[in-house]
Amino acid sequence: MTRFWVVARNRGYVTLADFIRDRYDDRRLEVAVALTCVAAAMPYVALQLVGMQAVLTQFGAGSPFVQDSALFVAFAIVAAYTYMCGLRGPALVAFVKDTLMYVTIVAAMVIIPAKLGGWGHIFSAASVALSKHAPPGGLLVPPNMYFAYATLALGSACTLFLYPHSITSALSAKSKRVIERNAVFLPLYSILLALLALLGYCALAAGIHLDAKHTSLAVPLLLKALFPGWLAGVGFAAIVTGALVPAAVMAIGAANLFASNVLAEFTQDRPPGETQRAKLICLAVLAAALVLVLTVPVPFAINFQLLGGAWMLQIFPVAAIGLYTRWFNPQALLAGWACGIVCTTAMAVATGFKSTFALGGNGLVGYIGFYGFVLNLAVATGLTLLLRGTGSARGVDRTVPADYA
Repeated sequence: MTRFWVVARNRGYVTLADFIRDRYDDRRLEVAVALTCVAAAMPYVALQLVGMQAVLTQFGAGSPFVQDSALFVAFAIVAAYTYMCGLRGPALVAFVKDTLMYVTIVAAMVIIPAKLGGWGHIFSAASVALSKHAPPGGLLVPPNMYFAYATLALGSACTLFLYPHSITSALSAKSKRVIERNAVFLPLYSILLALLALLGYCALAAGIHLDAKHTSLAVPLLLKALFPGWLAGVGFAAIVTGALVPAAVMAIGAANLFASNVLAEFTQDRPPGETQRAKLICLAVLAAALVLVLTVPVPFAINFQLLGGAWMLQIFPVAAIGLYTRWFNPQALLAGWACGIVCTTAMAVATGFKSTFALGGNGLVGYIGFYGFVLNLAVATGLTLLLRGTGSARGVDRTVPADYA
């Protein structure tokens, strides 16, 4: 991230695709990266809307009307907030969001286990409840899923900093040092997520059993049942702001990519014209996410988000590796990207949009994005060697070593 921040500041980039354009001198590769990022961001935004809907539903006391309208209220909040505040709003509210999240999780780790008889009872009750489900059906990952779990973790780590919201957030930093300082504290978020995941076990131990369509209500119902009223309100506020901030930044990042790297080719006006288009595209991204939530069941929405991550992994050779070497031919990278996208999508469709795939039917189960990435890298490497051997043009790298210093 620091290396990208430096070259972006020196070259005046505002998106990841701007770097791709100058690095490889290939318009097709630039558009491919931009569209991949936009497509992957929409299911991510959709999940944020689902999280907000889960909290807003709690104010309806089970009313079907409130449950149906909560999603539209969540969309309206995010859309108005993003359109009016831009990136400055999420940046300021992020401090409030983090404070609310840490207060909620710490309080949950103290209050909830005490009311449920301790962690031993929680894990025991959760294990019994999960054993009734299909595999893995327990607290532990079964041996045949070790590789799937490892490749999913690795693939997620490789794509985490390539998403539009990560790039947009990094480029908003005033210096490389700010990114370095923030990176020191990023593991705290992983710890926070691990503790948050434990609340799912707590919900099972508390007797909160939901069907597949309403699993997102588990944590709000748990907080409502075991927290004092005022603290439950703090927890709900944490969930809403925890969804609002990333949703806004995701929409802004995706809109910037589409306006700057796709539409810019067909229009001549720069800011303020481009800025206004980006704001309208931002609303379009949020609307597309809303349609996704309305048309896709929640479990599938989660799988679509994982599919988005699999797509993002296919730009890793172009973007992340491209920051350090210009060895690959841009045509080869484009072919590798296409093969990776087709491969991951085909695997997802074949498994009902699950994030894992068994090679050969009953073979090694792994993350679809990882399998696509291996094919992607193999194609890009092989074609680069072939094109180098034939003396094919590889484009002009407009960046220079001094840009990375």
